[in-house]
Amino acid sequence: MRKCMLFLAFVFLSTSVFANVFIAKDCPCDDGTAIDLSWETCPLTEYVTIYRMNDDSKWEEIAKINQSSGTYKDSELEINKEYHYRLQVHFIDDDLFFEASAITIEQWFNTNKLGFLVILLLICFAIIYYIIAAQRGKEFFIRRISGLDSMEEAIGRATEKGKPILFVPGISDLDNIETIASLTILSQLAEKSAEYGTELIVPCRFSMVLSAAKEVVQEAYIRAGRADAYKADNIFYLTDDQFGFVAGIDGIMLREQPAANFFLGSFYAESLILAETGFSTGAIQTAGTAQAHQLPFFVVSCDYTLIGEELFAASAYLSKNPQQLGSLKGHDFGKIVIIILIIAGVILEILGYGFLKEFIVGAVS
Repeated sequence: MRKCMLFLAFVFLSTSVFANVFIAKDCPCDDGTAIDLSWETCPLTEYVTIYRMNDDSKWEEIAKINQSSGTYKDSELEINKEYHYRLQVHFIDDDLFFEASAITIEQWFNTNKLGFLVILLLICFAIIYYIIAAQRGKEFFIRRISGLDSMEEAIGRATEKGKPILFVPGISDLDNIETIASLTILSQLAEKSAEYGTELIVPCRFSMVLSAAKEVVQEAYIRAGRADAYKADNIFYLTDDQFGFVAGIDGIMLREQPAANFFLGSFYAESLILAETGFSTGAIQTAGTAQAHQLPFFVVSCDYTLIGEELFAASAYLSKNPQQLGSLKGHDFGKIVIIILIIAGVILEILGYGFLKEFIVGAVS
């Protein structure tokens, strides 16, 4: 009888001392969407259940853990909001409840993104290094894209047939990097067309693109020594409306029957309409865009297609601009780093070492 009383007293003291240790606190150095829960209960605990109060002031079960002591991270929460938790401690024939609360706080520095910061700084330093090297005259190898070879072929065919060239610099404004790359290619194309005496038509959707295109083409004609052949009326504004702009271009293709069409820049739902109309006129067509969901339409209906980043590579290749060359080589360096990290992470994971995987996952999560 005495031993039984001592055992019950031990159980009572154990539950009294340990089960009260239930703490909820904001997860340190994160983005403010997680709360750390910790508890320490009597060794006789079978399991614990964690509840969180929802917006309807009802307790919602979020975890059931077979540990008398441990930790749990409640994630994907709202920032700067107080959350209430309840810990249900299950014994053989009794349950105890304990409550705690905490407020999620967004920190200045999220350590889960440390890997991302390291990779970002590495790529930024690589871009700066390559830009400085290009400015100092270092030459970088850039594979010539087959689509660029079509430029002279298309200009030559237009010259032979006595028909114009149509160049569409996308449907986005001048703040889009694809439009800027397109205008860089336009500069080189305009210089060639000036040398061959071939008429160049450039319809624009936005006024800023119109102004930039006029300046680019005029400078190209001056470089070619044919400033007198420049026709400002051939670079004109159509409309801001997306499909109104496309309808206007289709009309130009049907009336003028250009021998070569260039669709370079940012394109969306109108890509197939433009390409199919140009195909029906028998023109040589070269297209390029970084919009991956529009590439299939250009691939099947154009003679040459600059796929994704080939548009930017073509711009750097033709302009030889140090900023563009350095940026292109820096991004290629970053891709190599990511590929090496992924391969190394897979190998280390197979060998049982997961630290690199955690580093990469933390960088992209």
